[in-house]
Amino acid sequence: MSESFKPYVSSDTKITEFSIRAIVLGVLLGLIFGIGNAYLGLKVGTTVSASIPAAVLSMAILSLFYKKVTILENNIVQTIASVGEGLASGVIFTAPALFLLGEPPSISRMMLLSSLGSILGILFMIPMRRYIIVEEHGKLPFPEGTACAEILKSKQSGKSKALTAVIGIAAGSIYKILSGVFNFWKEVPSWTFLKSSKLEFSMDCTPALLGVGYIIGPRICSLLLFGGILAWWVIIPLIVMFGHSDAAIYPAKITISKMDADEIWSNYIRFIGAGAVAVGGLFNLIKIFPLVRKTLVVGFKELFEKKHESRRVPRTEKDISLKWLILGSIAIVLFLWLFPGLPMNFVTIVLLVVIGFFFVAVTSITVGIVGSTSNPASGMTITTLLITCLVFLALGWTEKIYLISALTMSIVVNVAIALASTTSQDLKTGYLLGATPRSQQIGEIIGTV
Repeated sequence: MSESFKPYVSSDTKITEFSIRAIVLGVLLGLIFGIGNAYLGLKVGTTVSASIPAAVLSMAILSLFYKKVTILENNIVQTIASVGEGLASGVIFTAPALFLLGEPPSISRMMLLSSLGSILGILFMIPMRRYIIVEEHGKLPFPEGTACAEILKSKQSGKSKALTAVIGIAAGSIYKILSGVFNFWKEVPSWTFLKSSKLEFSMDCTPALLGVGYIIGPRICSLLLFGGILAWWVIIPLIVMFGHSDAAIYPAKITISKMDADEIWSNYIRFIGAGAVAVGGLFNLIKIFPLVRKTLVVGFKELFEKKHESRRVPRTEKDISLKWLILGSIAIVLFLWLFPGLPMNFVTIVLLVVIGFFFVAVTSITVGIVGSTSNPASGMTITTLLITCLVFLALGWTEKIYLISALTMSIVVNVAIALASTTSQDLKTGYLLGATPRSQQIGEIIGTV
């Protein structure tokens, strides 16, 4: 972290931030973005970050009804609103599996599991913020969080910057409508060089990717590009060249000779990518483990001290107290274990805590590099299920009840992962603007419920 960094609003400035109007508008926008992302995710398998459109809507709506609206109020609105997108992402990639198995959860159970998973993700991000957001400032770009901060600052900086932001959003929206709704051109154009072969060149051409590339810079863009080249131009051709098996190789249901490149990617490359993310996350977790351990030690000291000395902490460094992290996490774990009707035993709960904490760290680092929209949450969910099912198989738990238990646990873990993704971007926006982390964290919990 650069010692010379100064947020847009200094820590000594007294400014309205956590207001009733910001909370109400944030909750309403969160509902809208939650519904929209649930539909989009179930239909096409992906969701979009809500932070940037929520920031724009916040500036427009609050300015329409109130003369004096602070930049930190607009930040609270987008922080709360983005919870809807994260919550939808966590639920839609896991809960449908229970419906497919003929065990549809009730609305009340869905609310319970998703709420507890969301709060767990928010709490797990408290010890991560110091390292991932603050210490790694300048190294992890957090594309959506940075873009959101620039959009909120544009209104304060003058009409020209605000107009530039609006033009950019309008141009991207028009492009998306013309390509996605009216099909004037393909979002993924492709060219075949040799008709007699499967050699094809294609690429994603969307304003969102262009914007993300501009924000994250040439170095990380180059890493992502070469990763794609390695997958599509090296690994997939090698699989085709040497995959001459007469039987389908799991998890595919057809032989490699009958697959096209997209099917090979879906059945094999995606899992290789998920493994790479997991291993990279493990190395990063080892790197930040001393900080996490120190944070937890401080939290336990706060928990058992009758009166701890009140330290003067700058407003921009105030998180939810670490004792609430520990008490809240323990309460959620005990509730999931002891609540009647939830098919989770003690082993499942232990796996939930360990895997959940690990992937919260992984996802917060991953979205810091590639953004929330490109966050491989589905790969982490698959990895969670694989680990859980392998443990159950080793213990001889092969009955259907244990499959239901694994899927139920994966809902909580995936929601925690999704909330960590959105929370980390929001905290980055707040860090750049000079917001109070505690206000953002409380706002996210309100938005969750």
